[in-house]
Amino acid sequence: MTAWSSSPAPAAAPIITREVAMQAAEWFVRLQEEAGSADAQAALARWRAQSTAHERAWQRAMAVSLQAGSIPASLGAPALSRPQRRASRRDTVRALALLITAVPTGWLAWRMAPVQQWTASHATATGEWRSWTLADGSRMVLDTASAADVQFDAQQRRIHLRAGALYVETAPDPQASARPFLVSTEQGEIRALGTRFSVRCGDGYTDVAVQQDAVEVRVRGGAEPLRLQAGQQLRFGSSEAGPVQTAQAGASQWAQGVLAADNMRLDAFLAELGRYRKGWLRCDPQVAALRISGAFQLADTDAVLANLAHLLPVQISARTPYWITVLPLPH
Repeated sequence: MTAWSSSPAPAAAPIITREVAMQAAEWFVRLQEEAGSADAQAALARWRAQSTAHERAWQRAMAVSLQAGSIPASLGAPALSRPQRRASRRDTVRALALLITAVPTGWLAWRMAPVQQWTASHATATGEWRSWTLADGSRMVLDTASAADVQFDAQQRRIHLRAGALYVETAPDPQASARPFLVSTEQGEIRALGTRFSVRCGDGYTDVAVQQDAVEVRVRGGAEPLRLQAGQQLRFGSSEAGPVQTAQAGASQWAQGVLAADNMRLDAFLAELGRYRKGWLRCDPQVAALRISGAFQLADTDAVLANLAHLLPVQISARTPYWITVLPLPH
């Protein structure tokens, strides 16, 4: 495999202790309870300014809430007794604090996709995938929580993928000039050669897989372009590319609303399924290595989870609708 270039290590991020995470979670819940309170907002601003760890914990709380759809509305429901509300509040604070300390940085970066969505020309929400017919007749499908800018002009047909993934079926250019069809990411550019292909943005890398014909990949800091044929895939960073590999079966079936698994580890399967639903989805380490195969409909991820209990020796534990754990069966 081609070695990836190394870069100077960034300054270490401040450690978020359990105490700080609990404080951030308390602030988040308080602001939900005191919506519109100028005093609460000012007090929060003072707390955030006290340290970089406070600010980082708050940003994580916001990222988690964007994905989980905020905290349960029932916290303030009058139908609950006061002790029930207190218990529900405590559970919410503890759960949010756990997520603040446990969520990987890369996961948070991906979950912040809504920020990208607000300004992109085309975007999808979590759990949504959508198809567009472009001005030249080409078809573009955006995966869940994805954002892209379509920029067609007299010289080129360009899609800039900001976040997530896309699938493209290119059409011949109706203009006599035969403008190139390009998909760009932070790491480089893919030129379509009359083709069907998919592109996914990762944390510092781009994946491209070709389903029909060919594409030409130019790494942003690289030299000569690389040519990929149908049935091939490639991962590249900002300066180097990995080896050309055989494309994974079902790599672009998400464009048809299907998650295809071929002897996939359960933890990897749940990580992929989790991209299509709000909240936190994980499995116990005891069942992480179980294998699963099949084609699963992404339109109903709850049904997919329920079906797991019939396919594997597992049980589904739902602490809340947004916090699901797959556990081994009791002995």
